[in-house]
Amino acid sequence: MKQCWSEQPERRPTIDQIFDQFKNINKGRKTNIIDSMLRMLEQYSSNLEDLIRERTEELEIEKQKTDKLLTQMLPPSVAEALKMGTPVEPEHFEEVTLYFSDIVGFTTISAMSEPIEVVDLLNDLYTLFDAIIGSHDVYKVPEPAFHGWWA
Repeated sequence: MKQCWSEQPERRPTIDQIFDQFKNINKGRKTNIIDSMLRMLEQYSSNLEDLIRERTEELEIEKQKTDKLLTQMLPPSVAEALKMGTPVEPEHFEEVTLYFSDIVGFTTISAMSEPIEVVDLLNDLYTLFDAIIGSHDVYKVPEPAFHGWWA
């Protein structure tokens, strides 16, 4: 079929060549060309449906990843409003607390450790902080260079 669309006429098959190809496809059975074309179109349609189903599943997985990232970066109410395309009204809090942390001797610890050890230390430390704040009405600001929480 692709050859039939060739820009160069001499590369296009003749009707006899097309007919011979259909005979080969039908394994010598006597069928008309329309039935053969319909059968091929049905198979093509089925393949397209499978491809669409597969791509839809991939899209859903990527959407879930995006949703997860969005909810990690923003408060849940803001993330939901953005997903629904509605405007996000600014909030006002009478009181807030910012927590800044510092690891005493971090430069020395880093200099004497392998990079993966530093990563593991920070991961363990801030995972512990996350577990503690999980039991309070706290929103963590997910900025890598800013390990702070809003209360």
